[in-house]
Amino acid sequence: MKFTATDIADVVIIEPRRFGDHRGFFFESWSQQQFAEHGIHANFVQDNHSRSAQGVLRGLHYQLWHPQGKLVRVTAGEVFDVAVDLRRSAPTFGRWVGVTLSADNARLLWIPPGFAHGFYVTSPEGAEFQYKCTDRYAPAYERSLLWNDPAIGISWPLVDGQPPTLAAKDATGNMMSDTEVYP
Repeated sequence: MKFTATDIADVVIIEPRRFGDHRGFFFESWSQQQFAEHGIHANFVQDNHSRSAQGVLRGLHYQLWHPQGKLVRVTAGEVFDVAVDLRRSAPTFGRWVGVTLSADNARLLWIPPGFAHGFYVTSPEGAEFQYKCTDRYAPAYERSLLWNDPAIGISWPLVDGQPPTLAAKDATGNMMSDTEVYP
């Protein structure tokens, strides 16, 4: 596996080594030993799987208590995946990083606790998104950061420039200036 730090060093792109032939392919998507060798010490407690149509934006979500580290990947289609640093003590507080994840590129993205996370589906056929979490889902502590807050300035690759399809909680997320953040 190849581990590459993004513009926010704690958010890491992981590119598995694929082995393929005329029958298909194989790759490891998680190796505790390899991740630990690259400074990622994660104990996953929950796996999630979602399917979304093109133009759907899910996020930007985080849990103020029971924060989740997430190892995310796409198993069908393509998404633009985003992490926003909400750790007030970090030099990258308020900054975001975006990465294209697809079934074709097989990239994974490690997002440590302390970040808001979301993704936007770019592929016409929709996308299937899978992720491992380091803590349980705790809806009482879930928060949503507004996806288009100009103070953050995420450059979402909106299909035909059309507004995304959002859940109610995402459409009414908090502005960065009004949201609760981590120490």
